Amino acid sequence: MSFSIITADQRLSTPRGVKALIVGPAGVGKTSLLRTVNPNTTLFVDLEAGDLSVQDVQIDTMQPKTWPECRDLAALLGGPNPALEPHMSYSQAHYDAVCAKLGDVSSLDKYETYFIDSITVAGRLCLRWSQSQPEGMSDKTGKPDLRGAYGLHGREMIGWLTQLQHARSKNVIFVGILEKVTDDFNVSTWQPQIEGSKTGRELPGIVDQVITMQLVTFDEEDAKPVRAFACWPDNPYGWPAKDRSGRLEMFEKPDLGALIEKITAPQKTAAAA
Repeated sequence: MSFSIITADQRLSTPRGVKALIVGPAGVGKTSLLRTVNPNTTLFVDLEAGDLSVQDVQIDTMQPKTWPECRDLAALLGGPNPALEPHMSYSQAHYDAVCAKLGDVSSLDKYETYFIDSITVAGRLCLRWSQSQPEGMSDKTGKPDLRGAYGLHGREMIGWLTQLQHARSKNVIFVGILEKVTDDFNVSTWQPQIEGSKTGRELPGIVDQVITMQLVTFDEEDAKPVRAFACWPDNPYGWPAKDRSGRLEMFEKPDLGALIEKITAPQKTAAAA
């Protein structure tokens, strides 16, 4: 057998990072969360070129501008997937090719957190690429085939997100825009702004934490809204949220560093308790 049983002690001693999606309306300060983490151990993946709010923060940055570059970055950060064939994205061959292109990648060892801003833009880059592929074109007419393009887009996005999740010891924080959607029956819901329905449906099941960053009024007399993280799905506003760790309150301060520390802090095992 090429694999073995991982003992309870081994599993508990293995470092595990937080995989989280943080969504909020434009301008609420999502990118500014970089001010609350250690800049020396954080890699800022800037897809939006929207770093004006943190232009004074001394932090290492990567700026992929195309979908193939996004895939190469995911292969680099997540490592090779031995289950994939050599011709497939995120395989050992893909990882080796990326490493050869970028040179020494040992510098990644110092990073504890990958801050990806934003998944909304990643979805747009992926769709643009998908529409240019053979699957996004009709075989008979040569015209765009939106159904084929969106099918490819969904598979690509889910593969990309899953690959980044494989960076097991790292914190991977996806940032995205939150939008209010009203259906044909005039029922409104809050959803992450992501191209394609498949990604939006499956993303909450891929990450451990779904957090909405919004302005909340806690004191009705003062009526002054403050920024907060909504962390529970039964929050009174119906905002997207999920706490797989079971350690968070319904609302937390908008401090990403403190949030990660609270989720990953050591706790007593059942046997020790």
